[in-house]
Amino acid sequence: MTKTPSFRAAGGSLIGITLSCLAGAAIAPAAASSIVAPIGASAVLAFAVPSSPLATPRAIILGNTLSAAIGAGVSCLPGIPLPLASGLAVMLAIAAMFAARALHPPGGAAALTAVLAHPAAHGMGGALLFPFFPVALNSVILTVAAIVFHRATGHVYPHVPVPAPAVPAPHFTHSDIRTALERMPDPLDVVPGDIEQLLALAEQAAADRRRGIRPAT
Repeated sequence: MTKTPSFRAAGGSLIGITLSCLAGAAIAPAAASSIVAPIGASAVLAFAVPSSPLATPRAIILGNTLSAAIGAGVSCLPGIPLPLASGLAVMLAIAAMFAARALHPPGGAAALTAVLAHPAAHGMGGALLFPFFPVALNSVILTVAAIVFHRATGHVYPHVPVPAPAVPAPHFTHSDIRTALERMPDPLDVVPGDIEQLLALAEQAAADRRRGIRPAT
């Protein structure tokens, strides 16, 4: 990673986290935290790797909120030891994020945070409130900040794969790429359109090399 993208990602996270914390302090009830730690991990994805399927607005907002709701629900179950409650919350959060097509790694931390913070200790209202204030609020503000920041710096977020350049006789079709992804033993953190673009650019680079065209530096 070059210095320019790294500085841009760091600057964006500064803005996103600051705004999320300020919004939480201004809107969330006095008894609630203004921000939760998993939002820091969400910021890394949203600003450093915004093209990742794990960093989409849907993944950030729905993944965090759904996972926090599951963690808060587990914290309401009586008589469950903390180690088991922690594992159960993360397990259910992962299953729910997969089912909702909103897989977001910080969501697992949001579920665990809900168990450790035990919002149910402040009554049922505290458990019901936690997924929305501060988790959903933080997630929405961070996402809006990411959208505005990326567009202000000349980038597109949410990520939209660029159409692959036309090359003569490509070796792989879009259907081939999807089939290959489905056959992978483990899921890849990439969308088919990006792989298609990468392969098309590789085909173009190979064609240029055969014609003796030096790549631009």
